[in-house]
Amino acid sequence: MQLTETTTVLGFTGALLVAVAAGLLMAFARIRALRDEVRRLAHARPVGAGDLAALRTDIAQALRHVAVVRYDAFGDMGGRLSFSAAVVDDQGDGLVFSSIHARGESRTYAKGVVGGSSDATLTPEEQQALAAARTGSQKA
Repeated sequence: MQLTETTTVLGFTGALLVAVAAGLLMAFARIRALRDEVRRLAHARPVGAGDLAALRTDIAQALRHVAVVRYDAFGDMGGRLSFSAAVVDDQGDGLVFSSIHARGESRTYAKGVVGGSSDATLTPEEQQALAAARTGSQKA
């Protein structure tokens, strides 16, 4: 009787050892696969130190600062249908455009801006839109 019990215990222990060994092999294989994946991602990363500086330069040149000022261009017109809008990058380069709405027509103007100023004379509304775009505040 004792031999049968010993054989059963050894059989169970052997099966347990085989299961543990198989589990360890699977865990090592998974660890190896994860290590390879990390290595692959490290080599294929989209942004390196030099790339990050280039991206920051590109973002600084993006026309991302915008402000709009609405107003009545003529005293007899209401509804603030005229507007001036400024679109500039971080250095203040971009453009200011205005649309003047009258009863019978609308006129649109565009003026280039470099370093926060324009060669063309800016109206007070265009200056307000440009200042608001550069500061990020509509209360310029």
